[in-house]
Amino acid sequence: MHISLLDLKGQYRSIKPEIDETLRKVIERQDFILGEECRLFEEEITRYCGSKYAVGVASGTDALILALRALNIGPGDEVITTSFTFFATAEAVSLVGAKPVFVDIEPKTYNIDTGSIEKAITPRTKAIIPVHLYGQCADMDPIIAIARKRKLRIIEDTAQAIGATYKGRKAGSMGDIGTLSFFPSKNLGAFGDAGMIITNDKEIADKIRMLRVHGSTRRYIHSEIGMNSRLDNLQAAVLRVKLKYLDSWLESRRRHAKYYCEKLKDLPLILPYVPDHNVHTYHQYVLRIKGDLDTFMKFLADSEIEARTYYPVPLHLQECYRHLGYRDGSLKEAERAAGETLAIAVYPELTIEELDYVINRINAFFER
Repeated sequence: MHISLLDLKGQYRSIKPEIDETLRKVIERQDFILGEECRLFEEEITRYCGSKYAVGVASGTDALILALRALNIGPGDEVITTSFTFFATAEAVSLVGAKPVFVDIEPKTYNIDTGSIEKAITPRTKAIIPVHLYGQCADMDPIIAIARKRKLRIIEDTAQAIGATYKGRKAGSMGDIGTLSFFPSKNLGAFGDAGMIITNDKEIADKIRMLRVHGSTRRYIHSEIGMNSRLDNLQAAVLRVKLKYLDSWLESRRRHAKYYCEKLKDLPLILPYVPDHNVHTYHQYVLRIKGDLDTFMKFLADSEIEARTYYPVPLHLQECYRHLGYRDGSLKEAERAAGETLAIAVYPELTIEELDYVINRINAFFER
């Protein structure tokens, strides 16, 4: 039996008639750029995420860049974020000319260590970007308290966590800005690149709407140098169909995760930890092994079970950030997690037989 890390074909088959019909309508209307589907999807996202405004953009990376620009963050500024995340989080900071300042993670959730943030603040610090990693929220109350005390902005990187909640509040709705990614592999994924910015600040929303169309509010009139980052209307149409199923898909992911946890709890593995105040969406189901990770991953590969490490090299040790002066041992928890974690399949379309196969092969590894 082959178990892939994700099966988007199965998801498509389950909603194929609706997807095909909505795409047909957009194509027949020839309505492709910032059209009706985009407008409606923005409205639906505000209701789903609990924000006042939503602005569709071309990707999750663009969402981060535009969020930083909307907050006037640029050269000479510093932005504090986690080292254990996808590269785009820090890349966006660098692309606006600011400096990413990396801090360590909390070892149980893999999210940013809130106790490390205040020590990293300097007179140049302008914002904090907590990442809601793997599908559950960072500990936001301490972050909000620090930001208020030090007059800093918060951009929530919610690329992996749409639908997650923290003390009853939706991911992305707690800071100044939340950024979403609809990359195809996300829990809510488009048929290509797509992203969204959510906020409760009308001024921020208006600025992002202007920046995403070359800094223009009227055709051929440009008040700032912006960029071309518009949510494609075809992608919005696909996402509108999928959004109707998102909560049921997330519930299936939680159900699969619970099953894994029940069946794997007696093995020498560290299973996902979820604080009582969080509702996890399991974009990834991540295991931690105190041993030879490579041997474990090879055993799974030989069993035709796809697994992947997110992320094998923390950002502070990436070659492009060598100039920042971080070294091995600078952020110990991020470095440990990079060498001890792997994700296995948890997508909604998995059958009980497939889940049992994964569980049985993992048991077999430890019985050797």
